[in-house]
Amino acid sequence: MRYTAKAHVRWDDLDAFGHVNNASYLTFAQEARAEFTWFARVRAGLEPLSEMVVARAEVDFILPIYEGGMDIDCEMWFTKIGNSSFVMAYELKSDKGIHARVQTVQVTVDAASKKSRPINAAEREFLEQYLEA
Repeated sequence: MRYTAKAHVRWDDLDAFGHVNNASYLTFAQEARAEFTWFARVRAGLEPLSEMVVARAEVDFILPIYEGGMDIDCEMWFTKIGNSSFVMAYELKSDKGIHARVQTVQVTVDAASKKSRPINAAEREFLEQYLEA
């Protein structure tokens, strides 16, 4: 199963070459990830999946975006779940096609100590719903 969030392409995401700047793609992924793991869960009366940090991020740029003022779809799912980390995959799409594929490695952390901690049972249950190997 995949979760889809909208990411808004702003006019100021465009660079001097007339396309969306590469750094903006990670912002799109971050905003979609926050919707998926925080806001949608809070709206559903669930605890947000909030105690995590990005340990790695990579982007494959496929089809440039040449216009601002539009929304793109960001499909998200998990590809691997470890003891204290998980891998999240994203496809950023519009009616023109797939613009980018993003992958991040998230590490769960203890808010007080700021150190990694094991994924708890509730978090693992949530992650497993969206696991695609």
